[in-house]
Amino acid sequence: MAPSSTVPEQLRGPAERLFGDRLDLAERFTGMLAEQGPERGLIGPREVDRLWERHVLNCALLADAIDEVGATGRPVGTLADVGSGAGLPGIVIAIARPGLRVTLIETMQRRTTWLDEVNAELGLGIEVVRARAEELHGERDFDLVTARAVAALDKLAKWTLPLATAGGTLLAMKGGSAAEEIDKAAPVLRRLGGTDARIERYGDGEVEVPTTVVHVLRTPQATRKGGRRG
Repeated sequence: MAPSSTVPEQLRGPAERLFGDRLDLAERFTGMLAEQGPERGLIGPREVDRLWERHVLNCALLADAIDEVGATGRPVGTLADVGSGAGLPGIVIAIARPGLRVTLIETMQRRTTWLDEVNAELGLGIEVVRARAEELHGERDFDLVTARAVAALDKLAKWTLPLATAGGTLLAMKGGSAAEEIDKAAPVLRRLGGTDARIERYGDGEVEVPTTVVHVLRTPQATRKGGRRG
């Protein structure tokens, strides 16, 4: 197994915790991404040597956020990942949490082709949809909607929250500007039925840079078209 695909020893603990007996699938995916990602325009060449820390484990820690949502009693059976790109976080989550029915939503043909190939190679049983998120509003809904590095929260919410079922949750992976993004997005979130926006960090003490996730609950009063009843 190539060095870039094997989880680094210092990260093996969190990797084994998050992936369990499916760690081999995570290593295979990382190997595919290291080998093909740069030439197919999925990742930059400089990212190959830091795939595990900066990308794969960063995304895998989102599984902790998913488990946290499930612990509240809210449904976590279906998940849509918007703007899946190289499969981050959608493919990683499908590996880490095989009980979820995962749908990857991506607009670019070359990326959906890649996602289909990974799905077939690893036997993940996920759904890949080539579409803009807005095209699925009113047609599809999911218990969880995820996104990583797609857009600022005010814009991202317009694309993603209408895909969340009433009582569903948006989990947006963000960086240091998360608090400012929540403040700026507040009017949009209210209009879309988004509430209880909060920031959580996952991986403290396990990885050098923990994963920051913005949780937004979609209220039962929200309609599929993104407004509110009444």
